[in-house]
Amino acid sequence: MELGLASSRGPAGPSLAVAGRRPRSSLSPPLPRPLSLQVQTRGYSMPTLHYKDHTTVGCQASVATKYMETDDTVDLDWENLGFGLVDTDFMYMAKCGPDGNFSKGEILPFGPIALSPSAGVLNYGQGLFEGLKAYRKTDGSVLLFRPEENAIRMKNGSDRMCMPAPSVEQFVDAVKQTVLANKRWVPPTGKGSLYIRPLLIGSGAILGLAPAPEYTFLIYVSPVGNYFKEGLAPINLIIEDNFHRAAPGGTGGVKTIGNYASVLKAQRTAKDKGYSDVLYLDAVHNKYLEEVSSCNIFVVKV
Repeated sequence: MELGLASSRGPAGPSLAVAGRRPRSSLSPPLPRPLSLQVQTRGYSMPTLHYKDHTTVGCQASVATKYMETDDTVDLDWENLGFGLVDTDFMYMAKCGPDGNFSKGEILPFGPIALSPSAGVLNYGQGLFEGLKAYRKTDGSVLLFRPEENAIRMKNGSDRMCMPAPSVEQFVDAVKQTVLANKRWVPPTGKGSLYIRPLLIGSGAILGLAPAPEYTFLIYVSPVGNYFKEGLAPINLIIEDNFHRAAPGGTGGVKTIGNYASVLKAQRTAKDKGYSDVLYLDAVHNKYLEEVSSCNIFVVKV
């Protein structure tokens, strides 16, 4: 099913599209031309964006409100962009209370959030995150790659962690709105990408091991270069036979925040020895290749 969402100001301009399982989805190039939103989905629709003038956009969507988009560009050293946090303009936030329903999300200035010291995520690690990227094409348009798959993975993880999750529709729309609001931070073609980090955390205060009474869905972005300093060149890994990345029956199958801090010790040791990262063995037999600290590994027999 394909749904077209266009500005009421006139003919459709460049498009923003999400592809179901095919090519990357296209976000609009910079204004001033009005934006047309083309969505090819598996059955969910998207709200309309209403343009106020050539330089700003007011979002009237049901899940994202009150952000301004400009056609400025950011002056960064794109040639030497590493993988790290660069503070951008805006972030997305939506709340979910005991009824299990998420509020209308909102695009807010990027910055700290208020969190109780007794928040479930701080005390019991009840949280998930996702990671995806936006890329700029040579014609100035911006691409997303299968954001609905990240939404589905978050829903699967939330079930394992006893958390409510935003709908696929809300997740995808929130990603789009956040990227559009920070469009000037998308690197030029071939100079990197805009990393998108959705978070789902138990933000409600609780003392005692139980699901949090409130949850927060957040998205922030940062322009990044290659994850490893070697770039596209091969990296060197050290096999770890003492620590394990995940264990049967655990949470290795979901992207919970607690899965990552446990790799830091082995990773630091590996880097102190000159290696790029750690290659872990399985936790049962301690002999089968399993994964790297931050990514999967595939072996091709030749």
